[in-house]
Amino acid sequence: MASSPHVEVKASGPLHVPGTSALPLTPRTAAMEAIEDILYGSLAGVIGKYIEYPFDTVKVRLQSQPDHLPLRYRGPIDCFRQSIRADGFLGLYRGISAPLVGAALETSSLFFFERMGREVVYKSGFTPKDEALPLGALWFTGAFSGAFTSLVLTPIELVKCKIQVPANDAGGTASAAPLRPVPVIKDIWRHHGFMGFWHGQLGTLIREAGGCAAWFGAKETTSKLFRDTNERKATSSAQLERLRADPLPLWQQAVAGASAGMSYNFLFFPADTVKSRMQTSPIGGGERNQQRSFAQETVALWRQAGIRGFYRGCGITVLRSAPSSAFIFMVYDGLKKYLPMQ
Repeated sequence: MASSPHVEVKASGPLHVPGTSALPLTPRTAAMEAIEDILYGSLAGVIGKYIEYPFDTVKVRLQSQPDHLPLRYRGPIDCFRQSIRADGFLGLYRGISAPLVGAALETSSLFFFERMGREVVYKSGFTPKDEALPLGALWFTGAFSGAFTSLVLTPIELVKCKIQVPANDAGGTASAAPLRPVPVIKDIWRHHGFMGFWHGQLGTLIREAGGCAAWFGAKETTSKLFRDTNERKATSSAQLERLRADPLPLWQQAVAGASAGMSYNFLFFPADTVKSRMQTSPIGGGERNQQRSFAQETVALWRQAGIRGFYRGCGITVLRSAPSSAFIFMVYDGLKKYLPMQ
């Protein structure tokens, strides 16, 4: 959750954390906060997805090149060029309907479960409820959030990845991919059943638990650095109190959000690469269509390309995550501040 590590204790009433609601939460306030997490997180996630989706398509296509065929793309620019030549620019938005739903669910789940993680920390007794959580605890709540969110996200990402990446025929030529989620969902159900929708769950779990610890943790760490710097420049106690009560300037919020997105994507990118390869494998029978485990896919990629293979598309992913994550946090924090639910 985008909470600040600086707190202000009122003479009467509960603890107040600038940018969030009061703690401890009353039952009604807790319900309102949960609704805000879901609604505002969904809106922020949808906006972020529109910004990043073309780059995500390129990233998945780079990651998922088959190990039994020559590499189709030489790099991100070549992938952009070939994709636009084949399908036009809008082709980079192929299958965005499922990811939009996924982005809304993912982002709202992240903020919702992060709030639950903070409540777990407070109830554990490690941090008294009248104190702000230390940065280490906020990294934990991010991991807590990511672990639960991965269960929601894996089926959505499975459908997204299969739509984004054109299937290759025996000669390595891309064939037409389904343009709608429904045919893909039906194929997965027919060939692999209900649990088939969680193919790649381990990769998603590693990426989300570790990545979300970095996402929330890096955002809070950067925000704290900015706040400490701003407060050291205060020339009066009144100015200091105002700085502690007000949100950070927009450009500092953007930098903190961007650092969160870049940390999330870079630190656990190899797990995401393996997950993408698992989730873009062809559906159905046949020797080459057998679903590999996380370990099997890791070994196959290592044999094909070594360590570099695990970082295909990493640069473009880290770059696109900066504006996307910045917008997500700015939209979410702004809605929480200016449109609080009573």
